[in-house]
Amino acid sequence: MKKSIYIMALGAFGIITTEFGVIGILPALVKEFHISIDTAGWLLSGFALTVALAGPFTNMLTAKMNRKTIMCLVLGIFVISNLLSAVAPNFTVLMIARILPAFLHPVFWAVSMTAASKQAGPKDAPKAIAIVMAGLSVATVLGVPLTTYMADLFNWRASFVLSAFINLLAFAALALFVPTMPADDEQASTKSQVKILGSAQLWVRLLTSTIVLAGMFATYGYLAEYLDKVSHMNGVQISIMLLVFGGTGIVGNWLTGIALSKNIPVTSRLFLLALVIMHLLAYKFGGLFIPMVTILSVWGFIHTGGFLVANLHVIDGIQGKALDFVNSLLPSFFNAGITVGSLLGGFVIAHYGIHEVIWMTVPLLLLALGLSFITISEKQEARKELTNEINEPEPVQAVVCE
Repeated sequence: MKKSIYIMALGAFGIITTEFGVIGILPALVKEFHISIDTAGWLLSGFALTVALAGPFTNMLTAKMNRKTIMCLVLGIFVISNLLSAVAPNFTVLMIARILPAFLHPVFWAVSMTAASKQAGPKDAPKAIAIVMAGLSVATVLGVPLTTYMADLFNWRASFVLSAFINLLAFAALALFVPTMPADDEQASTKSQVKILGSAQLWVRLLTSTIVLAGMFATYGYLAEYLDKVSHMNGVQISIMLLVFGGTGIVGNWLTGIALSKNIPVTSRLFLLALVIMHLLAYKFGGLFIPMVTILSVWGFIHTGGFLVANLHVIDGIQGKALDFVNSLLPSFFNAGITVGSLLGGFVIAHYGIHEVIWMTVPLLLLALGLSFITISEKQEARKELTNEINEPEPVQAVVCE
């Protein structure tokens, strides 16, 4: 059981490294293809947008497939995508190669989370999910500096080769060491799954988490460019700073998980406030090398917990089949946030300059903070449902006289 879960975590690491690995090489791609930074940003936002739009449909279409087979299929496509990206002769081909695997990205996420919880059993399900999520968290903090370092050591094409190798390793491990996982014949009916979408509180949480991701990636999506143009760091220094950002983020993600286990609402709000402060400090001292090194270290420590905060904020209190259904929706909403944030960040950079991108992030994070205080109690929702039932006309009953 543990072996299978760790292998799925490796798969998550490979997939997320593919998604976010371009962040560190955007400046190199701008020079290679003679495009603007906001155009290059579509490699991130276009991928995320595809995930957001395709997620609900691809999960439904693959619901009856063997769980191991579909995960192997996803990882295989990611290997091919990265290899195609590595030999792309122009930006158009690179963009197409990036978009293709994005259609199946949410399938791996939903399947691995559900499969891990089922293999572990009800008692150990939270630990199993945390292990798979660790693959995502580590990828967000180490995937970017690894691909950036490969691009600086060789060239930008080498970063895609590295991502292909990681996904190939996960594919081989999954194919060889994970037992077959037939689809659950006792799937919850569509009606019972969709019923939870009637929860107003769930929609508030989904909106809040989407805005959190948008705020995070409005700036983080262009962090390498920010360090290049504002902090005047060279390629080696940027790679090292992204590694520091990721290294402190691993510790921060672990501590955020502990804090969330004690109190999700308070931890989420403190996270948002701390992230706002770090962005303001980066704006104020971004042009100074030593202060920026310190700021990046603390920023990474805070930033990495964002996915965990957003995830637990949404699923807090949700159980059973409804949890599986909501888990399948999360990639769409999270990547919608990444798409919006990347596009808004690119717009600010194109019109006002890279330094001003901070002022797109701060309002989004403050908006999410405000939304986190909105609570719709179950009593209110039950009362609304009861009112709707009362207002429905009584069915006409036929009276038969003998």
